[in-house]
Amino acid sequence: MANQQLIDALRDADAVTFGEFELSHGGTSSYYIDKYVFETDPRCLELIAEAFAARVDASKLAGVALGAVPLVAVTSVETGRPYVIARKQSKEYGTGNRIEGTLAEGEEVLVLEDIATTGQSAVDAVAALREAGAVVDRVLVVVDRQEGATENLAEHDVELESLLTADDLLEGAPEEVDGE
Repeated sequence: MANQQLIDALRDADAVTFGEFELSHGGTSSYYIDKYVFETDPRCLELIAEAFAARVDASKLAGVALGAVPLVAVTSVETGRPYVIARKQSKEYGTGNRIEGTLAEGEEVLVLEDIATTGQSAVDAVAALREAGAVVDRVLVVVDRQEGATENLAEHDVELESLLTADDLLEGAPEEVDGE
């Protein structure tokens, strides 16, 4: 069962809007879940950190840059577990790292992500973490849009777990959503 408190907090923060939106993977949608709205709202962050913390089973956390950095930071504070940040690509300055933070060979890492649509950014983060020596078999997201992320991650031997699905978030929403 979905966490109604979290659903209410996301809606109260106006993180869910309706209209015609282009998504990062190039598709379109009649609704948009604005991660920057819920990731900058203290109540949403508090509820997400608590819910993520209850599901943490690894010694280290990883956040996918940039969107999941606030989520992994608050979850780190909530759990007392350290974290790393997985960049989309290596920096072209400084250390040139793709993984920021300390990561030991063979360390079990749980990847945290904001929203999963196709799951490709999570797949890329898992690949970077594995290349750096981490053991990763699970990604935890706030919202699964239910558009192929579970299947895409499964092809890479990674389980996707979500706090909410798009169905959870849109059920009983005040706006009519065509095609949902």
